[in-house]
Amino acid sequence: MRTGTIGRGLGLATALAALITGLPMTPASAGRAAPQPVPAAAAPAAFTHPGVLVSRPQLDFVRAKVQAGAQPWKGAYDQMMASKYASLSRTAKPRAVVECGSYSNPNYGCTDEREDAIAAYTLSLAWYITQDSRYAAKAIELMDAWSAVIKDHTNSNAPLQTGWAGSSWPRAAEIIKYTYSGWPNAGRFATMLRDVYLPKVINGSNSNGNWELSMTEAAIGISVFLEDRTSYDKAVGKFRGRVPAYIYLTSDGALPRTAPGSGLDTRDKIINYWQGQSTFMDGLSQETCRDLTHTGYGLSAISHIAETSRIQGQDLYPEIADRLRHALGLHAKYQLGAAVPSSLCGGSLKDSLGPVTEVGFNALHNRMGIAMTNTQTLTEQRRPAGTDNLFVAWETLTHAENPS
Repeated sequence: MRTGTIGRGLGLATALAALITGLPMTPASAGRAAPQPVPAAAAPAAFTHPGVLVSRPQLDFVRAKVQAGAQPWKGAYDQMMASKYASLSRTAKPRAVVECGSYSNPNYGCTDEREDAIAAYTLSLAWYITQDSRYAAKAIELMDAWSAVIKDHTNSNAPLQTGWAGSSWPRAAEIIKYTYSGWPNAGRFATMLRDVYLPKVINGSNSNGNWELSMTEAAIGISVFLEDRTSYDKAVGKFRGRVPAYIYLTSDGALPRTAPGSGLDTRDKIINYWQGQSTFMDGLSQETCRDLTHTGYGLSAISHIAETSRIQGQDLYPEIADRLRHALGLHAKYQLGAAVPSSLCGGSLKDSLGPVTEVGFNALHNRMGIAMTNTQTLTEQRRPAGTDNLFVAWETLTHAENPS
């Protein structure tokens, strides 16, 4: 009896170990890839500042290149400084409630908020590169105007709007707080991010993937500024669940993966969610057959999140490098004019990726040594990358060939 009890105990222990490690248990699981263990989230013991999308070493690299008149940085800097976002006469347009419906209709403060946030980031970059305090003061003016007024985001696009603006605000705030002396209302700005923005984005979304990715980008950036380790870990967890559900690899099997909590539990539901696409290939995005613009939003947010994590000492690029390189390469190929096969979105792709390839290309190709011919061609053809007026801005300036 005692031997039998031990045997049953060992059998249970073996089964439990198999469940924990994801090892196949029975012949029924043969032919299926074993689930990959997901690394535990790990916020840094000490956050690095400035550390949202751009670090101080990266900023120093950019400043030196601009001062030397080197290209493509000088051209990218000139483009930024000529934009409306660098204007020292800009007047903030804050409001207590930003109401954004589908496709920003109605648009009560949506454009104003996103553009004031991009302007604050633009002015913070201008401050660091020129060391002209007028730019820092103007960035502070914009951030103070909004932190004094805003209370909520409403209507159907509220989560996405909060994600877009909430991605730009902490980039600006990080640069100003940690490279410029004299921001008395920095604490009030932090309270705004904590109370108005973070609750809207931290729990993610089961809508299209670009929504959750932009919301997650905002959550991670805000968490860095607030030094909120719990929120940072939660956001990284969302990221790790969403990226494999947004970009397909053939190693995923016959169908794409699904994000936790998505409810996509049948083949028909998954294909419908993938815009009716039933043929899958390396690098295909959940929104490729919707249009390239929304796909670009998702790929950009993925790159931004990984870049911030790398600065914070928890490099997520290795986890997502294969998916991101295939996705950038596939979409760049067709953006460059290759014929679209009938098996891909019925042979037609809509719209344009936008200025979204610099960050991912620099990380994967220049830092990690991955060959990315199509992405390189598209990136270099489109320089200097400007802004999408939503949450992407000046990435040739900040990330082109940036080794830091």
